[in-house]
Amino acid sequence: MTPVHFTFTSAFILGLMGLAFHRTHLLSALLCLEGMMLSLFVALALWALQLEATAFSAAPILLLAFSACEASAGLALLVATARTHGTDHLQNLNLLQC
Repeated sequence: MTPVHFTFTSAFILGLMGLAFHRTHLLSALLCLEGMMLSLFVALALWALQLEATAFSAAPILLLAFSACEASAGLALLVATARTHGTDHLQNLNLLQC
């Protein structure tokens, strides 16, 4: 495994561990998801450059567009949660209650 591959793999694993173990605030969970998506974007872009194939050149841009949509939906949920519950603590949210 090259150092570049190790860097992006460790960045993705750190984001995943942060998402799994540090779930106190909704904003921290969203930041961990965004870090995971950005590490995937950079890894996919470097993979397309390494293969020198033009067919894969649109894949990183599509991933970045989906990442932006995910971030905007997450921030909209954060604002809605903060307005209805008064906080963004994940322990205060009950998914069975409307």
